[in-house]
Amino acid sequence: MSKIVFFCIPAHGHTNPTLGVVRELVSRGHQVWYYSYNIMREKIESAGATFVSCDDYDMEQKLTPKDSVRVGKDLAFSTKILVDTTLALDDKVCEDMKRLKPDCIVADSMAVWGKAIAIKLGIPFVSSTTTFAFNQYSAKIMKQGIGELVRMLISMPKITKNIKRLQDKGYPIKSVLDIIQNDDNTHTIVYTSSDFQPCADTFSDKYVFVGPSIRPATDKIVKTKEKLIYISMGTVNNDMMPLYKTCITTLADTEYQVIISVGNLVSINEFGKMPENISVYEHVDQIAVLQAADIFLSHCGMNSVNESLYFGVPLLMLPQTAEQGGVAERVHQLGAGIKLRKTDGASIIYAINKLLSVNSYKDNAQKISWSFRQCVGSKGAADKIEQVCQD
Repeated sequence: MSKIVFFCIPAHGHTNPTLGVVRELVSRGHQVWYYSYNIMREKIESAGATFVSCDDYDMEQKLTPKDSVRVGKDLAFSTKILVDTTLALDDKVCEDMKRLKPDCIVADSMAVWGKAIAIKLGIPFVSSTTTFAFNQYSAKIMKQGIGELVRMLISMPKITKNIKRLQDKGYPIKSVLDIIQNDDNTHTIVYTSSDFQPCADTFSDKYVFVGPSIRPATDKIVKTKEKLIYISMGTVNNDMMPLYKTCITTLADTEYQVIISVGNLVSINEFGKMPENISVYEHVDQIAVLQAADIFLSHCGMNSVNESLYFGVPLLMLPQTAEQGGVAERVHQLGAGIKLRKTDGASIIYAINKLLSVNSYKDNAQKISWSFRQCVGSKGAADKIEQVCQD
């Protein structure tokens, strides 16, 4: 029996794929501690792990709305937040690790404090990557090229100052790349297939592509038309009332059944009386909807795209961030979706009709689905973690 510690950020898309792995490890008799945030407590504990709250230490959750916008765009600022969180957690986590003596730390690729602490204490480490794996080759797909490098160099003095703060606390970190990038010597679990991963053949055998973790559906969707269009812009940047209203106006009284999930940043009451063929909800069981859907208009978060393609559903893509843009580009490359260039009604209905009338989009989505279903899944991820514990 091994002792295994997980670290993650407060995001469902990063937490959910790990839960099946936690269940598998627990079923094999291992003890699992999971450092996360209170909004994730119930689902983590239901997977069988011992939950440890990080809410009192997380710096990002204490940011103003204005500062939150800078995270992910300003590398120096983002590095400061990551370093602040790592140092805030330092005393507690280091003390816990010395007491628990874990055989392995598994940390989300964005929860860099997990990796930093593993390096500091010499604990075997596994990176949990819910996006595409990142190296110099896949970076070209993810649009992280020369422009990003220039911005990084400009901000380097501030970054170096924050890395020095880690070094002063005993972290053997030479540069920001030590914590934000995995090299070929880092054991890494990637929750997609090698077919969907860009440049998969450029990664070492330390990487295992386990496929997406797809939970069972909890609801059943009744299909009332021959074709079902599902629209959701995720759980974060989904305050998009003009888009939703355009979709409703465009698709009203068509031959399509339309299900729209808008989140809780807009009020459903603002939509008024809905056309007979369109339903709007704050939240839906996305897995249940995708099992019946024919098209998914999506922001292209990695989790949503994995789920859509797992069920062979082509995508109409409207990414909102650089990361989502990279995912959309890969779907486009593999011919399983269309990028929505404009959000006017004519562009939306043209793209929908093209996705439904050109068979290759469905065929290519089903090819990716097949690659997902051939992956080793949670059992393979647990095998990797066990291997690292034993080594």
